[in-house]
Amino acid sequence: MLILTEKAIDVVKNLLAENPEASGLRVAVTGGGCSGYQYGMGLEAEAGAEDTVVAIEGVPVYVDNASATLLSGVVIDELSGSGFRFENPNATGTCGCGSSFTTGDEASASSASSCGHRS
Repeated sequence: MLILTEKAIDVVKNLLAENPEASGLRVAVTGGGCSGYQYGMGLEAEAGAEDTVVAIEGVPVYVDNASATLLSGVVIDELSGSGFRFENPNATGTCGCGSSFTTGDEASASSASSCGHRS
């Protein structure tokens, strides 16, 4: 499943403490972005009925079934207060924006990249 670095865990724990209505972190992959898929993250009040819930160092992480395969082995790290970086071993290419990736099955989407797609 997912891996959160110590820095990322600290950031998420702080965000959860600041948002008492949230109980965990949603991590998802959706279609779109310049390379075919894009990452999404956000705080949520509860997991969905079909979600996989993983506790990482006390942080509940919610992942929908469709995203689980694409997120397997992904490392999420904090970037010195400027967001998160995803290291995805499943990606065959990434986009210059850092939030979009391809796994090879949507190669035609990456050819339309406007932000510096790199394979």
